Amino acid sequence: MNKPIENITPHKSMTDIIRYYDHTQSDYGLLWLDKNNRAVHFGYYDENAKKHHDALANLNRVLADMAGIKENETVLDAGCGQGGSSVWLAENRGVKVIGITPVESQVIAANRFIDQKGLAGKVQVEIGNYTQTRFADNSFDVVWACESLCHADKKEEFYREAYRILKPGGRLIAAEYIRSEDSYHDEGDTLLTQWLHGWSINSIDSEEQHHSHAKQSGFEKITIRDVTENTEPSLRVLYRLSIILKPLGYFLRFFRIRSEYQHGNLIGSLRQYQALKKGFWFYGIISAQKSG
Repeated sequence: MNKPIENITPHKSMTDIIRYYDHTQSDYGLLWLDKNNRAVHFGYYDENAKKHHDALANLNRVLADMAGIKENETVLDAGCGQGGSSVWLAENRGVKVIGITPVESQVIAANRFIDQKGLAGKVQVEIGNYTQTRFADNSFDVVWACESLCHADKKEEFYREAYRILKPGGRLIAAEYIRSEDSYHDEGDTLLTQWLHGWSINSIDSEEQHHSHAKQSGFEKITIRDVTENTEPSLRVLYRLSIILKPLGYFLRFFRIRSEYQHGNLIGSLRQYQALKKGFWFYGIISAQKSG
């Protein structure tokens, strides 16, 4: 008999990441995405955003403001999903964006969205790996990573590549799940593993690890801000939806109507919030600058 997926802790490969997003695209579309921004990320609640769809777009605004993104700059959206942030940046900040993702189905969905918005000349989305890109040194003003850095097996590889392709004085901005401590035992490891592996993530790094990776790559002005207070309402929305859908999810998984990736997505959506309330991780925004 197969073990329940919540008790399995295999190493997640790039193939698993691609399959996860292929299998869960309908889940995101049904329960989360706003048709106007296609945001495959959590929302940021403040005085500018009190509702789910507003909060999704608002996270883009917060990141763009923190990165000081200006008109006519060139941005790499590293792990761009369905192009939600890429399109938002082009529409609202007047920048040129190249988005990369390893998931072909996301490239197709993103390019369809870009065409609908009439932004084919401003936004380009293609298959790519943000730890090994095709771009020349000093190509971008900003590297943007919204809840995508977590998928890197070795986070330091992302930082090194981001530094290489940024222009002198270029900026890095990332919204990221950050481990509260370097190590846990028992409950912490169990909750984090069930959450992360359900979302095809091998591990998340601590604040100290992120700072070290960025510094060793050459970045300066490194800041890591805990914005859990602003994102917690969005995390809670996903958790409550998952509680409601849990009985149906188990039923459909038992009869193999839903795949292990879809079931893992459900389990991860439950465990992320449980782990958050236990203090095992926080939602952070990382910013850094390449020396000029």
